Amino acid sequence: MSLVAMGDIPALYAERLGGDRLCVVHQDDRLSWGDMATRVNRRAWALKRLGIGKDDIVALVLPNENAVFELSFALWKLGATPSSISARLPEDELRAVLDLARPRAVFASDPAIRAATGALPADYGLEQGSDELLPSTIGNHWKAMTSGGSSGRPKMIVDMGPGAVNIGQPLLNLPQGGTVLNAGPLCHNAPFTFMSMALHHGNSVISMPRFDAEETLRLIERHRVAWANLVPTMMSRIWALPEKTRSRYNLSSLEAVWHTAAPMPAWLKEAWIDWIGPEKVWEIYGGTERQGNTVLSGIEWLTHRGSVGRPINCHIRILGGNGQQLGPGKVGEIHFLPFTGAGSTYRYLGAEPHRSDDGYETIGDFGWLDEDGYLYIADRRADLILRGGVNVYPAEVENALSEHPGVALAVVIGLPDRDLGAVVHAIVNPSQDMPEAPTAEALNDFLATRLARFKLPASYEFTDEPLRDEAGKVRRSQLRAERISAQSTLESVPFHG
Repeated sequence: MSLVAMGDIPALYAERLGGDRLCVVHQDDRLSWGDMATRVNRRAWALKRLGIGKDDIVALVLPNENAVFELSFALWKLGATPSSISARLPEDELRAVLDLARPRAVFASDPAIRAATGALPADYGLEQGSDELLPSTIGNHWKAMTSGGSSGRPKMIVDMGPGAVNIGQPLLNLPQGGTVLNAGPLCHNAPFTFMSMALHHGNSVISMPRFDAEETLRLIERHRVAWANLVPTMMSRIWALPEKTRSRYNLSSLEAVWHTAAPMPAWLKEAWIDWIGPEKVWEIYGGTERQGNTVLSGIEWLTHRGSVGRPINCHIRILGGNGQQLGPGKVGEIHFLPFTGAGSTYRYLGAEPHRSDDGYETIGDFGWLDEDGYLYIADRRADLILRGGVNVYPAEVENALSEHPGVALAVVIGLPDRDLGAVVHAIVNPSQDMPEAPTAEALNDFLATRLARFKLPASYEFTDEPLRDEAGKVRRSQLRAERISAQSTLESVPFHG
């Protein structure tokens, strides 16, 4: 095994695999390892002339496109830290993220984003750079990912891993020099992390600009994809295709399908195990902060139904309400301590970690361990809504709703959805100062200027009943249970993808 600076990866594989070997493709935009190495070196010179250097955060406000990886490798060559941010954020939310990160530079493809933020174009450096070989610097932080944050304010999770990688070290059964599929947005942690690791191990990345169920199967067949990362909603939509459509495609090249980011329904897990085989279905559980992860194969799941696996890089303990450690089978809050020690995997911008005196942390999930050390999730974070594998923090939506003059108070909860896992539901006390209560459509039009579309409520209800108890607290679990039993009465709004 050999440690390689991430910035040297493109040139290394251009030499080892051949300059014409496919590196990354988005639809018709193909880039070989040789082209990637040339572009990365040119861009790195141009970024260096901008004053970008070691441990500087640089924002990549880009859709899924080759430039995400070109710029990331160029930044790693300088020892800088790429931060991949959604290009679909409303201007106010994007500004809040950039104010927090204070990036040394911002890059964007969208002319409107460039006009609003002063961002540089996504092709920057291809003309301004140099072909003289630029030596790589290893930075202290290889990525910085954003999160909405439970407080309703954005936060950034800066990874403490350096910008270097052991290219021969086995990792989540990724192939070496194979072909890997990305179906998710690269502004989210799992797609960006997994696809970066795939490239670090010399794989060709087939990346989709936008998920489409049948197109996913077509790409697997066409490119002989060996490894793919999906979320349960994607797997559900693929399974929902007519059987005639699914059976049309040859998926024999698949060696592993990994799912993460959201709970996996047992029926769907069984369907995929029966379809492609239990040895090919894998799950990883954990947070962007990397306090700890568990991993589970489909073979293990068949004997530990409902589990999310055993820890691979951490200690896990389950604590009860008064802080006592619980034994096997007892439900409590899940706490992690990485093998590398407390605080070794991340630091926050815009938040403080909740860490015990001995270094254990929780991401707010409840569950239990069985006698064999397998972890089971009893309930995901009570307030967090996992919509299609993407985090939606109720406080963030509530804060935005509170800005509308027609809203006196709003409480946001998640309701179960077969396709997305959960959808956002808003319970609103209308303001008595307004002649008419706002409509669901009017509120979503208002929110669309402040929040990303996936955070908008799929349904509303308007009530004069108090939403807080005498102590001023919101009983979310009670409100959620009551709404689940009365879902047919909720006022739906048009789907927002």
